[in-house]
Amino acid sequence: MLEFNEAPGEHKTFFIEVILPLSISRTYTYRVPQSFNQQIEVGKRAVVQFGKSRIYTSIIYSISEKAPSLYEAKYIIDILDDTPIVNAKQIKLWEWIASYYMCTIGEVMQAALPSALKLASETRVILLKDAEYDKADLNDKEFLIIDALEIQPELKVNEIVKLLGQKSVFKLLKSLFDKGIIHISEEVIERYKPRMKSFFHLNPFYKDDANRKALYNVLERSPKQLEAFLAFTKLSRSNPSVLKKEIMEECGCSAAIIKTLVDKEILIQDSIAVSRLPEGDTELDEHFLLSPKQELAYEELHTQFTQKEVVLLYGVTSSGKTQLYVRLIEENLKQGKQVLYLLPEIALTTQIVERLKKYFGNAIGIYHSRMGDNERAEVWSKVLKNEYSIILGARSAVFLPFSNLGLIVIDEEHETSYKQQDPAPRYHARDTAIYLAHLHQAKVLLGSATPSLESFYNSKTGKYGFVQLSERYGEAGLPEIQVVSIGDETNKKTIQSNFTSVLIEAIKENLEKKEQVILFQNRRGYTPMSICRTCGYISKCIHCDVSLNYHKSTHQLHCHYCGYKQDVLSVCPACGSVHIEPKGFGTEKIEDDLKYIFPDARIARMDLDTTRAKHSFQHILTEFEDQKIDILVGTQIVAKGLDFSHVTLIGVINADSLLNFPDFRAFEKSFQMLSQVGGRAGRRDKAGKVIIQAYDVKHRVIDQVIHHNYEGLFKTEIQERQNFKYPPIYRMIRLDIKHKDQAVLNHASQRFATAIKKDLGIRVLGPEDPMITRIRNLYIKTIYIKIERNGIPVSKVKDYLKTALIGFEADKLNKGTFIQVDVDPY
Repeated sequence: MLEFNEAPGEHKTFFIEVILPLSISRTYTYRVPQSFNQQIEVGKRAVVQFGKSRIYTSIIYSISEKAPSLYEAKYIIDILDDTPIVNAKQIKLWEWIASYYMCTIGEVMQAALPSALKLASETRVILLKDAEYDKADLNDKEFLIIDALEIQPELKVNEIVKLLGQKSVFKLLKSLFDKGIIHISEEVIERYKPRMKSFFHLNPFYKDDANRKALYNVLERSPKQLEAFLAFTKLSRSNPSVLKKEIMEECGCSAAIIKTLVDKEILIQDSIAVSRLPEGDTELDEHFLLSPKQELAYEELHTQFTQKEVVLLYGVTSSGKTQLYVRLIEENLKQGKQVLYLLPEIALTTQIVERLKKYFGNAIGIYHSRMGDNERAEVWSKVLKNEYSIILGARSAVFLPFSNLGLIVIDEEHETSYKQQDPAPRYHARDTAIYLAHLHQAKVLLGSATPSLESFYNSKTGKYGFVQLSERYGEAGLPEIQVVSIGDETNKKTIQSNFTSVLIEAIKENLEKKEQVILFQNRRGYTPMSICRTCGYISKCIHCDVSLNYHKSTHQLHCHYCGYKQDVLSVCPACGSVHIEPKGFGTEKIEDDLKYIFPDARIARMDLDTTRAKHSFQHILTEFEDQKIDILVGTQIVAKGLDFSHVTLIGVINADSLLNFPDFRAFEKSFQMLSQVGGRAGRRDKAGKVIIQAYDVKHRVIDQVIHHNYEGLFKTEIQERQNFKYPPIYRMIRLDIKHKDQAVLNHASQRFATAIKKDLGIRVLGPEDPMITRIRNLYIKTIYIKIERNGIPVSKVKDYLKTALIGFEADKLNKGTFIQVDVDPY
């Protein structure tokens, strides 16, 4: 087998194993035409045919001279890259993810590669209406494609294959795409296209005074062309190369006028690729000082890193963890190493990147799912070329092609957002990053004010290093926390809408002092339920077993699981009553009620509904930071590491909804959420206050939050996890079995559970109904497997499960039933 960067012989017959972006259990082998022998290399993209007619882009996994024994290898169609786009360490990471999370390596590839780098077969190719091109510049085959598109404006790739009589059309399409002549639909083909800007400079012939005078005489007959040329002349005095946009703005002419000047060879056009990524000179501020406590923690981090690969930094909110991150990043950059800085939410990247740019300028690349396909592909390319020293990103950033990683910082490491839910691979970015660091022999720093029980347990047992920061940075003290009983205020009739008199008074005082307020309610929408007062009918989704949420902004009922919408009910479909009333409240209703109580306050909302657009997070955060918003209402997004200097009051509208959630991690998550939300208050020299509204004001978790008693929470929770066999004491695997027919599902899930219980015994729990029994028309049964840490190896359980799953899929009785595996489902 050939390794990376090893060149194959010229006249030998080679076979390549490729990773296909499909859920197939193994790699697939293809034969290499000898004309491609010098081009094949592990990590490059190869265009292959899989099945009868489908064409995909695959990644070359290995090269050998051994033909497959069970089938005749097809020839590859093309090689797309001059150099590998995936490196050896990435492929090892993919293999580990596939093995650990029990998915296929093709599913990992599908998640890892930016969409713009993936290709497939059923693609539509469209001729751009405003494309500027000269057919004389096209080769014969490109000319044929354009000619066909002028007759029929949309063609599938398969039709172009037939038109040209060859399968290797991808490079031709890539060329036309790069020239800005065609558009390729979302399903496929080389969607990455460099951002091009057109610059114009004067034909040297007209630099001669006599020739230019003659030109003016000619252009006088075409006033618009003359006007455009004069605008160019004016602009070119400061810069010989002028942008098309600048000429058009200067004289108000159209692109067609400028094209005419180019056609007449008066102006010469150059297209130059420019970056889509934000750039600009950022002044570096490297002179901040660490406090004595931070200095002590910094020295301790160094000591811990000499003994452990992973260190947990447990620091209270606003203790200055970011400043320690910055110092460690600086050290790694001096050694020529790359740094990955992971954040749980895209919302945080805006604030954190501005802070880090003060220290590192434009050495930072940003990578997350809200970026456009072209931007993600560009960051991928720059990381591959080692042009970025620091990458700041959400969980998908672990897949980037790092070559020299020295440090991974995982901020707010406890956050559940690091866990991918659907589709596979259902990986946890924190754990994946730790394995990635192992491949690069890099260090990992986990940072949190409320660590996950897993990480804290690992530090207690000596698996991870541990450093603590127990004081807030500078003059800021921990916020005062006050708990208010919703029940008492309801009985006294002092509650207004969903706000206790204590919270209303505190908001009023804050507004008078020109200080800001954040209100937290972990449910979006207006009301989560509409119920008939006469017969008790509740409007439910037709595809899922959940109630529909009313959204006032659309005046419709929404399903938050499948996206189904329907009009608001005016008459009960069950009994005909008109007495339908909303129950409960979400962020939209909180915002609406606030406008009534505080009509002069500037109020904004930050939840999934208001942050769908690409720059919406940034817009809301900037407005709030600039004090153009007085009260910000939000879901858990507002709890995740945001830092505002003028926020002195935090209100938690209903803490019981967090505490009473049916999940073994409910108390841990509630403590983290309430502590993190509270940590947004009083982060500078101003005193902060947190008001928690609840019915059960004496709940032990609320008491632990008030006293900032994480150690107390850990002791009580770890004892319960021990008693009831939950992580981190036990390992856990969840199996969701799904089918559209409930009776078929019941039989299939029972058969599978019985089969695996023969070998795994009491480790298998279920099948049971999950909290929501039907989503998107599929009924669900859940099986949990709990594995003791000091008994049977978890790898042995996974191997057994893989065999059982293959047997389940092969059984005709289970047709239409499928099983989703989630390793570490928390």
